[in-house]
Amino acid sequence: MSSHHEHEAAVGHDHAHAHDHGHDHGDHDHGPGGHSHPTGIKGFFYGLFVPHSHDAADSIDDALEASKEGVRALKISLFILLGTTILQLAVVLISGSVALLADTIHNFSDALTAVPLWIAFILGRRAATRTYTFGYGRAEDLAGLFIVAVVALSAIVAAWQSIARIIDPQPLHNLWWVLAAGMIGFIGNEAVAVYRIRVGRKIGSAALVADGVHARTDGFTSLAVVVGAAGVMLGFPLADPIVGLLISVAIIALLWGTVRSIGRRLMDGIEPELVEKAEHSLEHTPGVLSVPRIQLRWIGHRLQGTATIQVAATSTLVEAEAIVHEAEHELGHALPNLDDMLISTVTAPMSSSAPHSH
Repeated sequence: MSSHHEHEAAVGHDHAHAHDHGHDHGDHDHGPGGHSHPTGIKGFFYGLFVPHSHDAADSIDDALEASKEGVRALKISLFILLGTTILQLAVVLISGSVALLADTIHNFSDALTAVPLWIAFILGRRAATRTYTFGYGRAEDLAGLFIVAVVALSAIVAAWQSIARIIDPQPLHNLWWVLAAGMIGFIGNEAVAVYRIRVGRKIGSAALVADGVHARTDGFTSLAVVVGAAGVMLGFPLADPIVGLLISVAIIALLWGTVRSIGRRLMDGIEPELVEKAEHSLEHTPGVLSVPRIQLRWIGHRLQGTATIQVAATSTLVEAEAIVHEAEHELGHALPNLDDMLISTVTAPMSSSAPHSH
């Protein structure tokens, strides 16, 4: 009869980690040796619109500090986007550009999506209760779904406006102002996108990365506004509403990768590379013969999980506890975003309890 010991670890280490985590956003191709991404032109756009949700080299270990970083990113980007939206709205009123109107709607919706994400980060700091025994970290993924819904709705509204303008063309005015507003929109959105994606990767937040991708998308729609205005200047009046319609279609298409990422997390899906890293760190812990079971899941931008490790049948309770403690330490290095890991031990049959080389 094999003995069975259980140990619970709240893993949180303040070290600089230099491991690279891979993530399955969009169309990653995973294989036994890791994963690959598209290259060339496709790879360029893939990197722009389907970035990884976190990079372990820059990960923040402490959950509270990570939430503070997330809220700070949202505050700063919210004010930048509101300023951009106000400037663009003024130009819409004096020009009548429907493409710029579509862009302004997107910028405003992008600013609004910061609010539920902000609330989610604050909720995530609350302690677990008798009802929500795992805490409130999942609110972050719900906020991500809200962001997707708002982006989709804003794209539909912009498309409707563009179609109406194609059916009933209206003259445009102050086209140089439209060009300037388009450039302001691009600069503002790209600044916000870079900031949100960087912080989202740093703290492991898929929702914040999704919000950054949303801002980047809006930045490119602003450039499309510039193209539309230039087309009107060159004598093609329908360029403006056609560009507005193309903007809407592009945004709906780009949402798919974000929906997959957030949906996977809500279903407790995990990037296979993270499981491999956890297995590797446990298997190379002195005293561990094998890892029969391992489970990981995201709760917001933090990881939780359970694992069963096999130790020699001759191991005493004290020795098993020492092995678990070392395993916790190794996991902390491999997965900086890991908060809680329940590690249980089982003993191997006597015949397979020979010393394990590491």
